[in-house]
Amino acid sequence: MNVRLALIFIAGTAAAQTPTFTKDVAPILNKNCVICHRTGDIAPMSLMSYEQARPWAKAIKAQIATGKMPPWHATEPRGTFSNDRRLTDQEKETLVAWVDHGAPKGDPKDLPPVPTFAAGWEIGKPDVVLSMEKAYAVPASGTIHYQYFQIPTNFTEDKWIQAIEVRPGVRSVVHHILVFCHEPEGTQAQPPFVSVVPKLPVAGSSGDKRGPLIATTAPGTNGMTFPEGTALRIKTGSMLTFHIHYTANGTPTDDTSSVGLIFAKQPPQQEMRTSAFMNPMFTLPPGDPDKEVDSVIEFTQDIHVYAIFPHTHVRGKDWSYQVVYPDGRKEQVLSVPHYDFNWQTYYTFAKPLTVPKGSRLEAIAHYDNSENNPSNPDPKVAVHWGEQTWQEMQYTGLTFTVDEKGAGPSPGGRQ
Repeated sequence: MNVRLALIFIAGTAAAQTPTFTKDVAPILNKNCVICHRTGDIAPMSLMSYEQARPWAKAIKAQIATGKMPPWHATEPRGTFSNDRRLTDQEKETLVAWVDHGAPKGDPKDLPPVPTFAAGWEIGKPDVVLSMEKAYAVPASGTIHYQYFQIPTNFTEDKWIQAIEVRPGVRSVVHHILVFCHEPEGTQAQPPFVSVVPKLPVAGSSGDKRGPLIATTAPGTNGMTFPEGTALRIKTGSMLTFHIHYTANGTPTDDTSSVGLIFAKQPPQQEMRTSAFMNPMFTLPPGDPDKEVDSVIEFTQDIHVYAIFPHTHVRGKDWSYQVVYPDGRKEQVLSVPHYDFNWQTYYTFAKPLTVPKGSRLEAIAHYDNSENNPSNPDPKVAVHWGEQTWQEMQYTGLTFTVDEKGAGPSPGGRQ
């Protein structure tokens, strides 16, 4: 082979190995990114086409290099959680190589179909959408206390919910929404656990008139589709409560937020349930860089845990969870060493945790109330439980099923 042919061969080989948007990059973005990076959703730019993604090529590489995108904060091995957003090493290498080689477009024939979303809904087109009955006028400035809105379901029979998603009316003024479901008097089931740390009423207990928390939206949370064979029940005559944290953005805005529901095609084998546990009895001393706050619950029935949702505010720095089984064995089930208030996640297990009766779930959070925390509103004050961002929380949401009586799970661990 002469020199000229050799150069042509090398150039051809390099060209063949250079990733292109249409063949190599678009499938990665479609799989991992466009659920947020699309017009009208939470991300600041769309990445659904070459023309939209190309101007952000260098930024994409930088975000991948630092691990900021896609956002994911748990340390458990890949495959532990079904909603793990982390890219594989090969996917990272492909994106970096694409940027380093000038971010070429490639052959349009290689472009995969563009993902479709049902009028902005991640879960698909809802069977029913329940909305605030009247728009709330968000002021241009100032502190806005948490707002509560009651929305009647008007269901004349129990409904089994396969998927549920909360959608802000105007995302720029809605920080988060919690949706609670209050069932008619006398129909509430007792939660399958007891409090170990003294605390406020658990959402869904007889002391909480809002009922259990059934859905959430916040930066980083997504709509929830429950596994086949499970579904969430909303009973006849139930009332929903929207608990909304609005943030003024400089422009008066009217918001009408909603929740979308997709019904199960048939009654499930197991009822999916939601609840929470927390510890509001804490003080973060002024200047303390590493205050620990714990909470514990003990289960009074055999259950399977499908998802865990850790929540603090801007002083929260990390979380860890472990199950202590009746025989004394301990298993760490979730570690979030770098908690991010601006990107909150339901960590959904690929295989739900089998938790026998008598087990305890221990949650530990650490807080940085020092001047070294750039998000700290005021390191000179003691901080207590409160709903506003400059206050704090130690709160854990749970999604779980209760095992049938007498069915009895195998003793501990993942199944």
